[in-house]
Amino acid sequence: MQPSDTARLVVVDDEPDIRTMVADYLCKNGFAVRRCASGKELDSTLASGPADLVVLDVSMPGEDGISIARRLRASTKTSIIMLTGSDDVVDRIVGLEVGADDYLTKPFDLRELRARIRAVLRRGGVVVPDNANIAQGATTPCKLVPFGKVALDLDRHCLVDCDGNTHRLTASEFDMLSVFAANPNRVISRERLLDTSGAGDDEPFDRAIDIRIARIRKKIEIDPATPQVLKTIRGAGYIYVPPRG
Repeated sequence: MQPSDTARLVVVDDEPDIRTMVADYLCKNGFAVRRCASGKELDSTLASGPADLVVLDVSMPGEDGISIARRLRASTKTSIIMLTGSDDVVDRIVGLEVGADDYLTKPFDLRELRARIRAVLRRGGVVVPDNANIAQGATTPCKLVPFGKVALDLDRHCLVDCDGNTHRLTASEFDMLSVFAANPNRVISRERLLDTSGAGDDEPFDRAIDIRIARIRKKIEIDPATPQVLKTIRGAGYIYVPPRG
């Protein structure tokens, strides 16, 4: 590979939000990136041209990441970085045993993923993009948490859609989303949300929180009438359900 070449990556994840977020970030950091939603799509993509590294989600419907990694390792020298759920210790171990070069748990910092990709590529003798040569002024978020049709940018206190557009959040909306981001799959009580958002208005207690949640759902849910990301737990509060895997 000549120094002028671009490292070729493939991002494989059945969650379109994560797939797009990761691919866009890596593209803006000097990599050539293709994206796939399944093992079948990956096979077709690699048939059209080889890759230096595959970023591969473990938990996918149909053929899972472990099976895909095993096939890749048996037939190619392509490097593999696995993306696993935070509790999937067994998946991490098995992934490394079948030949993955590294793994990262979700949710993750995109800067760390980039660093791990660069390290794996260097070990394989692949020339990687020089950060110093990447165009200055890029507005790519450094830490994003997927929330439905958008992602929460923890550094810039806003929402980012799949096209890279930013969407404003009020201070209380950002504070509430930050609490959910730090506590995935855990019920957060109205009392805690009220304290977090600094809701010192004159609205009744429950109504103040419900209004804020309704506003947030309009910004993050594909269908706010049937929320899939911020769900109501009757009599207890709300829960953030992150993408599977």
